Amino acid sequence: MILPLFFLSPLAGAAQTDDDVVSPSIAALTAGVVCGPPVIGTSPAPDTIAGSTHIVAEDPPFIAEIRQVPAVLGIGFGVKAQAANPDGLSGVTMTVTHPPMGDTRVTQQSYVTWISGDDPSMTFYQFDEDYERVTGTWTFTASHADEALFTVSFDVVPPEALPGLAEACGYLDLLS
Repeated sequence: MILPLFFLSPLAGAAQTDDDVVSPSIAALTAGVVCGPPVIGTSPAPDTIAGSTHIVAEDPPFIAEIRQVPAVLGIGFGVKAQAANPDGLSGVTMTVTHPPMGDTRVTQQSYVTWISGDDPSMTFYQFDEDYERVTGTWTFTASHADEALFTVSFDVVPPEALPGLAEACGYLDLLS
């Protein structure tokens, strides 16, 4: 389930890689892995498999600022970005591409969001259902008014490839 979050949090630095695409419209960007936070509601997102995104009360901290993610229920991964314009950017399309998943073999999901100019805005994908735990390359792309704001990729791997991280949130037992 895709989770757009828009809460204040300190940005821990620009943990970017050479493969990232970041436009001058983005002042700061970091990416990593999170433990899934409690969900307080949903927001419609018709271009996603679930048809909605989760709303959470506060953005979770990154437990690791890495681009490898164990495919474990309850673990999430994503991006914190801050717009260069202090007024932020509304009408941002967030697209998540991934290996084929679900009965319909979907490879792309998207929704409209915004990126704050005051503090980082967070969006992440959390594994809520077994069919979502597909391994391979997952890419987050934000665009606004025909401009690519950023592109960040992650490598989702089997839990045994990152056993410490797979167990970090206490969700590994959900695999059985």
